[in-house]
Amino acid sequence: MKYQSKKKALLLLADGTIFYGKAVGDKEGTAFGEVCFNTGMTGYQEIFTDPSYFGQLMVATNAHIGNYGTNVEEVESDGVKIAGLICKNFSYEYSRPNADHSLKEFLDDNKLFAISDVDTRALVAYIRDHGAMNAVISTKVDKVDELKQALKEVPDMKGLELASSVSTRQPYFAGDPKATYRIAALDIGIKKNILRNLAQRDAYIKVFPYDATFEEVSAWEPHGYFISNGPGDPEPLSAAIALAGKIIAKDKPLFGICLGHQVIALANGVSTYKMHHGHRGINHPVKNLLTGKGEITSQNHGFAVNREETEAHPDLEITHVHLNDHTVAGMRMKGKPVFSVQYHPEASPGPHDANYLFDEFFEMIRVGMKKNVSV
Repeated sequence: MKYQSKKKALLLLADGTIFYGKAVGDKEGTAFGEVCFNTGMTGYQEIFTDPSYFGQLMVATNAHIGNYGTNVEEVESDGVKIAGLICKNFSYEYSRPNADHSLKEFLDDNKLFAISDVDTRALVAYIRDHGAMNAVISTKVDKVDELKQALKEVPDMKGLELASSVSTRQPYFAGDPKATYRIAALDIGIKKNILRNLAQRDAYIKVFPYDATFEEVSAWEPHGYFISNGPGDPEPLSAAIALAGKIIAKDKPLFGICLGHQVIALANGVSTYKMHHGHRGINHPVKNLLTGKGEITSQNHGFAVNREETEAHPDLEITHVHLNDHTVAGMRMKGKPVFSVQYHPEASPGPHDANYLFDEFFEMIRVGMKKNVSV
């Protein structure tokens, strides 16, 4: 079925700037969140379902969104996690043979409001210059003052704890129960492809809620521990930080990705900060300082680890740096089986340059088992 966008819509930024467009489909709507952009050319369905984007209005920089439809297998969680979608050209029809539905049907099923026909090039340039900020998308184009007032009530991402909104409520399992290794994963916004990568390496994973204690997690007697990606500010995650601290104190193998990377830094007394506009895309260049090799990586984060504090920390070593702005992209602890990265080695979507990090995690576990360390 063909659609034609008729309803006028707008994007109102917190500083009062307005961009105009049209509502996707024939529905009226309004959505609030922090506006951000992703530069990926493909993978929109995985991006929209990534829990790390919870509470954010996503600007798709690719000119065409929806042209290859959606597939039930290409999701990273149980549903759409972005707060709203902003794009240039929205494709109501799709041409991929193995697609299940159109993106319009997918968004409708997930009750997501989206707007198109926005000058996304100008919008992205504006965000890059002025920084990520709260915004609202709406068909209430004649009620700007009302939207401005409502926008003032939206909390800033700085200081906002969102992991509890996307984490599992009860522990669950993934992988083969007969696998060689047991991994305890803390879900503060975990992606399905992370669990796939762990399971593919002969692991049985028990996934725990965001506020699980070390006593609860260690009672399963895992061989290794993992802290996932996720949304929001890492500083309010007191339970996760405490858990990481105890894992570190016990010399247990620990691997953290993205928000998990920041949690491990905070557990070591290193601060984090909100970035100007973050890193979101599937072509971010990173240098591995241990090997000297470059990696093209998938990234999605609006907070980062303080580099000066990391460099000054006696127990930490920076292992990876982002080549665009030299932020900390990876670190490890000296003398302990603990490491983390700020990007996504599971890369869904994205390149597989950093997939080796999962292998390094399991090698670290095997070394510990050979030493007869009780993990």
